[in-house]
Amino acid sequence: MKKYAIEIKWGVLFTLMMLLWMMLEKGLGWHDEQIEKHYIYTNFVAIPAIAFYVVALIDKRQNYFRGVMTYKQGFISGLIISLIVMLLSPLMQVITSLYITPHYFENVIHYVVEHNEMTQTEAEAYFNLSNYILQSTMFAPIMGVITTAIVAIFVKRKEKV
Repeated sequence: MKKYAIEIKWGVLFTLMMLLWMMLEKGLGWHDEQIEKHYIYTNFVAIPAIAFYVVALIDKRQNYFRGVMTYKQGFISGLIISLIVMLLSPLMQVITSLYITPHYFENVIHYVVEHNEMTQTEAEAYFNLSNYILQSTMFAPIMGVITTAIVAIFVKRKEKV
């Protein structure tokens, strides 16, 4: 377990960051009064998400690999972080949906139906807690692998000769 302590730490911190992001979105009205902006602005979460992976892999390189890390080591470390995030995704969705923004689903359903983007039945089938849990659990490892594959290129360091 100690071997993966840094990855566990960053997986948990990443999940906490996502909960803070959800509070930010809610606070800015993207889950209710300004829900039409949600589709666009929610994508900006990629900036702190990528930054978290960069800092996490640098932490692993500096504090576990003593400043030297291969691409493979960085990639594996990022995969483990992604696994932790994936495992915590259902809990994050429950906290978000029940406590941070409990009316999001009804708000977004109303919005898409009112704007003829979906029927009521389609919207209810898509915008619900179980579907969001499924989506976040599948999306976390996919985005984690992509982010890790790129970040590990820049974070690797060879031993100085």
